[in-house]
Amino acid sequence: MGGTGRTLLSLSVSTNLLISARVSPPKCLSLLKIPKPVRNFSGFRPLCSATSATTNAESTETTQAIEPLKHSILLERLRTRHLNESASKTKPAVGSGEEKMKKPEKKKKLVESFEELGLNEEVMGAVREMNIEVPTEIQSIGIPAVLEGKSVILGSHTGSGKTLAYLLPLVQLLRRDEELFGKLMKPRRPRAVVLCPTRELSEQVFRVSKSISHHARFRSTMVSGGGRIRPQEDSLSNPIDMVVGTPGRVLQHIDAGNMVYGDIKYLVLDEADTMFDHGFGPDIRKFIGPLKHRASSHDGQGFQTILITATMTKAVQKLIDEEFQGIVHLRTSTLHKKIASARHDFIKLSGSENKMEALLQVLEPSLAKGNRVMVFCNTLNSSRAVDHFLGENQISTVNYHGEVPAQQRVENLKKFKSDDADCPTLVCTDLAARGLDLDVDHVIMFDFPSNSIDYLHRTGRTARMGAKGNVTSLVTKKDHILATRIEEAIRKNESLESLTADNVRRDIARDRMITEQKTKNEKFIKVSKERNRAKSSTTSAAKPSSVRSKDESGKASPARTQKSGVRVSKSTKPSRNVPRKPSTEPKKQVASRRQPRSGIKPSGQKLNVVGFRGRSRQSDKRRSVSG
Repeated sequence: MGGTGRTLLSLSVSTNLLISARVSPPKCLSLLKIPKPVRNFSGFRPLCSATSATTNAESTETTQAIEPLKHSILLERLRTRHLNESASKTKPAVGSGEEKMKKPEKKKKLVESFEELGLNEEVMGAVREMNIEVPTEIQSIGIPAVLEGKSVILGSHTGSGKTLAYLLPLVQLLRRDEELFGKLMKPRRPRAVVLCPTRELSEQVFRVSKSISHHARFRSTMVSGGGRIRPQEDSLSNPIDMVVGTPGRVLQHIDAGNMVYGDIKYLVLDEADTMFDHGFGPDIRKFIGPLKHRASSHDGQGFQTILITATMTKAVQKLIDEEFQGIVHLRTSTLHKKIASARHDFIKLSGSENKMEALLQVLEPSLAKGNRVMVFCNTLNSSRAVDHFLGENQISTVNYHGEVPAQQRVENLKKFKSDDADCPTLVCTDLAARGLDLDVDHVIMFDFPSNSIDYLHRTGRTARMGAKGNVTSLVTKKDHILATRIEEAIRKNESLESLTADNVRRDIARDRMITEQKTKNEKFIKVSKERNRAKSSTTSAAKPSSVRSKDESGKASPARTQKSGVRVSKSTKPSRNVPRKPSTEPKKQVASRRQPRSGIKPSGQKLNVVGFRGRSRQSDKRRSVSG
C-alpha cells in the first residue's frame, strides 16, 4: 500500500475514534494500537534499516492522528469536572443549611427552657421569679424523671442546681395529686418528706420551698435539730404538705405522735452520700422501715424515693443499691470532676517554710480584692490556731465547726453572707463543706483533705451555678502524693472518685514494697559482683605456671599444669616392675592428692608437677632426684 493509502486509512481511523470519544472517551485509547518503539543499543546495527525507517514514518503519522483525539478527550474531561463541581456546590449548601437547623434542635431539647421539661404554669411562675431561664444539666435530666414517678438518684457536682431539680417536679406532683385524687392538706400528715444531714441545709431547702409556694399553693414546715421542739409541734399541728428536717428530729416527732406516716408518698434524701457515710444510716432505715412495710402489704400505698448527691463512692453506692432496690442512677458528666469555672492552685511547702506565713501571703491579696474567703482546716485545734493567728494580724474572722453552738453558727453565716465592706473570713472545718449555698470567691485549704471526696465538697463552695472562683491548697510533705494525683486528674479532666485515702495508702504501700525489692535486688547484684571479682583475683594470683622437669634418662618432658592450691607432686601410675616407695610426705598432703584427668594416658615415666607456694626450685629438684 502506498503513502496515499496509508494516509486515507489513518484519517478513517481518527474519524472513527472521534465518534467513539463522544460516547465513551476512556475506550478510545483501547481501540488505538500504538506500535512499540524500537530500541537501538549502542554497538549493535539494526537487522534491516528499511524496516526501522518505515516504522518511524508510521509512528509520526499515528502521532499526528492522536493530537486531535487528545484535545477532544481533554475538553470532555473539563466539561465533566465542571458539572461535578457545580453539583457538589449545590448539595453541600442545602445540606449545611439543614445541619444548621438540626443542631440547634438537639440543643433545644436539652437546655432551651423549663417549659420543655413538662413544668406547668404555676411552677413556671416561681422559676421566672428566680430569674432562671436555662436549666442546668442535672435539671434537664432530673425533672422529667421525677415527673414520671421514678425512684432516682440524681448525681451532680455541688452548685449545679440539684435542689430545684427535685423541688420543682415534687411541688407539681403534689398539686397533681390534689386535682386527680382530691387529696388535701391535713395536720400532722405530710405527703412529702425531705431529710437533710444538717440544720443549715434544711434551712436552705426550706427557703427554696417557701419561694416556690408563693406561686404554687402548698404548705411546708421545717423540723431540725438545734431548735426548740414546741414551735415545731405547733407547726406540725397545722395542715401541711411537706416537712423538711434532719432525720433525728423527724423521728423524735414521730415517736412523740406529732407526725404520722399515713400519707407520705414522696421521700427525698438530700446529700444522701453524707448521710450514709456519716452515721445517719440507722436513722434512715428506721424511718424507711414502716414505709416499706406499708408498700409490701396488700393494697398498700407505695412511695417514690429521690436521692440527691454530689459524690458517690462505691461503698455508699452499694449500700444504697441494697436499701433501695431497682433505683435508677442519673449522673451528669461533671460528677466527680473539677468545676470548669474554678481555678485550682497547689502550693507545695517544704519543712522549713512557715505554714501560717504562707496562709497570710495567700489570704491578704485576696482580701484586698474584696473577695469572700473560706479557710478550711482538718481539726478543731487547727481551726482555733488559724483563727488566733489571723486575729493577731488584724484580719476579721468567724468560726464554723462542731463546737460552735448551732445558733451561733447561724449568726456567723449571716455575718459572712453580709454585703458589708468588712466581711469576715470564715475559718471552718468540713462541717461547712456540704450543703451550704454560699457565694464564695476564694477557698483556701490550710489543711489538705485526706481524700478526694472531701476535696470536691470543699471546692464546691465556690464557682457555683457557672460563677468563677479560686481554690488554693497548701500542701505539706505528708500530703504530696494525694495532692499530686488530684492535680494530675484535674489537669486531665478525669474523675476523682477513685482517689480515696485507702487507695492512696495502698498505692504508697505498693510503691514502698517495689522500692524495697528493687533495693534488695541491687544489693544482691552488687554483692555477687564483688564475690565474683574477689574469686577471679584469687584464682589469677594462685594460678601456677608450667614447669619442665627431667626424668631419669635426662630427657625433658612437659609438665602439666594443676589447679591452684596444689602443693604436692602427682605422679602417674607406676609400672608393675617398679616397686612403690613409701611416701615421706605428711598425711594432709597425701590426702590432698588428685587423680590425673582421664584424657591423659599414663606413662612409665614420672611426671612431677610442683607448686611454687612455700618451696624453692632447688629443694624440688633434690626431691625429684631422691625419688
